[in-house]
Amino acid sequence: MELKDIFSLITGLAMFLFGMNAMGDGLKRVAGSKLETILWKLSSTPLKGVLLGTGVTAVIQSSSATSCMVVGFVNSGMMTIAQAIGIIMGANIGTTATGWILSLAAVDGGDSGAIWTQFLSTTFISAVFALIGVLFMMLAKKSALKSTGDIMLGFAVLMSGMKMMSGAMDGLESSVVFQDMMTSFSNPFLGILAGTVITAILQSASASIGILQALSISGAVSNTTALYLVIGMCIGASMPVLLSAIGATTNGKRASIIYLIFNTIGAIILSPIFYGLDYFFQFAYMDMPADAISIALINTVFNTATTIILLPFVKQFDKLVCALIKDKKDDKERVLLDRLEERFLEHPGVAIDQSRTVLMAMAEKSQRNLQRAISLLTNFNDKEYEVVQEKEEVIDNYEDKLGTYLVKITGLELNENQSREVSRFLHTIGDFERIADHAVNISHVAKEIHEKQLSFSHEANRELEVLAGAIEEIVTLSVSCFVGDENTDIYRVEPLEEMIDLLCDELKLRHINRVQNGNCTLNQGFVFSDLITNYERIADHCSNIAVALIEVDLDAMDIHAYLNGLKEHKSKEFIKYYDEYKVKYAL
Repeated sequence: MELKDIFSLITGLAMFLFGMNAMGDGLKRVAGSKLETILWKLSSTPLKGVLLGTGVTAVIQSSSATSCMVVGFVNSGMMTIAQAIGIIMGANIGTTATGWILSLAAVDGGDSGAIWTQFLSTTFISAVFALIGVLFMMLAKKSALKSTGDIMLGFAVLMSGMKMMSGAMDGLESSVVFQDMMTSFSNPFLGILAGTVITAILQSASASIGILQALSISGAVSNTTALYLVIGMCIGASMPVLLSAIGATTNGKRASIIYLIFNTIGAIILSPIFYGLDYFFQFAYMDMPADAISIALINTVFNTATTIILLPFVKQFDKLVCALIKDKKDDKERVLLDRLEERFLEHPGVAIDQSRTVLMAMAEKSQRNLQRAISLLTNFNDKEYEVVQEKEEVIDNYEDKLGTYLVKITGLELNENQSREVSRFLHTIGDFERIADHAVNISHVAKEIHEKQLSFSHEANRELEVLAGAIEEIVTLSVSCFVGDENTDIYRVEPLEEMIDLLCDELKLRHINRVQNGNCTLNQGFVFSDLITNYERIADHCSNIAVALIEVDLDAMDIHAYLNGLKEHKSKEFIKYYDEYKVKYAL
């Protein structure tokens, strides 16, 4: 091999890897987030997991990407180890589709001289894909068509790189050094080791298979050598999955080693079986030179056979990885926030789903903390008071993590519905956090009443109970609608919020009269006013949440203008609900 051939090989490899990456990214964008969501939701049994893992990996052209995604699901608590095992087994089968695509590079138009045969060549097909891909990228306005252009261009570059690598291999069949190296790889141990190291360096089993297919052009690679190299390449493909688990939870780390254990056990079982059978029966086919198609076939047969053999032992796999990686004490406390996985940012639909789950949990925590704070007004308890303060810190942490994660999502390529949903989350997250802040304020008021031994008149206590009931209802309405309770009508929030505003104004006037008449002291007046102010602000935040859920275009419309217009031009529904609350919370 001359120096120019080495340069050609390096260039071809670079084009091959770039084309594979571009094609895979384009396929992910065209498929959207549905594949990832299906993978998460429909893997209830090992067999379903295998089928789904196979299908998804065949589409996105990367078993490592599928396995890393699964590690993220397990790490966040969305998926069990048993579910992950089935999907990773399927991913091993699905990734073999790449080898069959690459074997197209071996297709030639023939040497008959007829013009029409040239249209069957890989060169012509690559040229057509490249031309259409460029036109789609330059002229298409829809993102789906542009992504389709990326797929076509990626395929064309990949096939061109494959051709260039194959061309650089011409003449290797006469190299004694190369032949000796290939012959040594027919030793099971050396062949598997070489395949493992090559793939661990390239971080892609598909790329390794492609290089092996290019090498087969020389005719120096036997089917036996190809088999052991392919087995090693399957083991080496676990490297990027293992790297993805750095910093993951215990379950995330367990999921990451499944890929390695699965392929290693497959190699341990199948290699001796084949080696023994070949020793006694001497399969003539295995001594023949390998080609691109036979390598693709060997890859598919090995991965499929490994899956069939090991599928019945999913439970044993689960126990094995749990025994290898022990539980940690703090894992349970991290589960919910761990749903905000950085890995999911490559799949916006899944990232948004997880943000919604965490935000719903945050909303419910804010509601419960408010209920605790209100109960302190009539039954103060130091322990419960401390719980309110602690939960506020937890909710603040939720807001911080969620806000950061949602901002990262906004930088991704989102469709219109996804952008609207993320915008809604960003608008509501602050309102839920502020409700929790007001709960803390109310707990402080309760503590002041307890420490100063303040007591309101019977009339003032009754009025506060009425207002507190209205506040608890409006918060319950807002949270229930946000978490998707179909039995709750979001259009009830605004009439109740207006009723609460009028209640607050009325209570202030009544208390001023009591202070002036000497029925209440000035200190009691300050505390009473603080309570009413916090209640009123809570209702305002519930109003903001309702507006976001009604899907008003928050970026294009002023919220206050919308609310003012709603109250000025009251609908029959608004008046109906308002009158209902006027009776329910009458003083």
